[in-house]
Amino acid sequence: MFLHAAERLIQFLVNNLATVLLAFGSTFSLASLFSALCIAMAFLLLRRRPDRRQVRYRVMGRALFPRWLRRASFRADIAFFLLNALFAATLLGWAILSSQSVSQFVSGTLTGLFGVGPETGLNALASKSIVTVVLFLTYELGYWVDHYLSHRIPVLWDFHKVHHTAEVLSPLTNFRMHPVDSVVFANILAVFLGVVGGVLSYLQLGHPFEVGGTNLILVGFYFVTVHLQHSHLWIATTGLLGRVILSPAHHQIHHSDKPIHFDKNFGSCLSIWDWVFGTLHMPERTRERLNFGVATRERDHHTAIGSLLLPFVQAAGRLRMRPQVGDALGQREHVQ
Repeated sequence: MFLHAAERLIQFLVNNLATVLLAFGSTFSLASLFSALCIAMAFLLLRRRPDRRQVRYRVMGRALFPRWLRRASFRADIAFFLLNALFAATLLGWAILSSQSVSQFVSGTLTGLFGVGPETGLNALASKSIVTVVLFLTYELGYWVDHYLSHRIPVLWDFHKVHHTAEVLSPLTNFRMHPVDSVVFANILAVFLGVVGGVLSYLQLGHPFEVGGTNLILVGFYFVTVHLQHSHLWIATTGLLGRVILSPAHHQIHHSDKPIHFDKNFGSCLSIWDWVFGTLHMPERTRERLNFGVATRERDHHTAIGSLLLPFVQAAGRLRMRPQVGDALGQREHVQ
């Protein structure tokens, strides 16, 4: 019986890891990682001095892959990757809401109030294109709202802060998320996508273009910018483009410990909602020297107890405290 249970567990873990790495629409597919690597190499080659014709591959390797393993922060990222990549499907099953259930409720409610939705008369290509764009913008808005609340509400910040304790950034940092933070995100996103999806369904606009169940536009950003946001490469979009596309430099500013960068650049792929809501901090074209992490650096930030259990203790302490006069949200550590 023990061997059978162990075999099932191993099979479960292997299947989850294969989904994360091999599914084309995954947030961490090998295909999108390879694309990010190619973009990083091209960026480094284009910015090298014109008089240097030869490329030293050892130097290129060090530029692409700094000595991360020497840092406790990166080793913690590896542990979070294994935790969240292997158990993500089970974790998100704890979410109270799902976008599908919310969508069905909204569509059913609208049908009950106003009858069957009118046909738009659009062809399939136009209909699917509209739905794809609208749902992608909705995803970005839901991401922005969740991220904003995670920074502004102290109890949520206690869990989201785990992500910001990273002192070096690599693509694995994307998995440095506390389970509570992930569940909150899943529920908020379900509300936004479900409500808008229900309206689109009521209007009989069909389904979006998807790759492996993921919005096609979002998958495109996985292949171009998302992995490089958690990196040391200063790739910046500026001007009008910088107000629309959230570049790696935008997100590195978000992780900065300088007070001027606190609570800025909450977007995922787009900076447009930051622009609309006044939380955009545009990067300079030339590299800014930044330090990553929270204001108070502790070894516990990179341990299982410090990153998984301590946030519960801190959140419970906040809930027991009476809010200060004139400070409805309580005090929070100034970071980013």
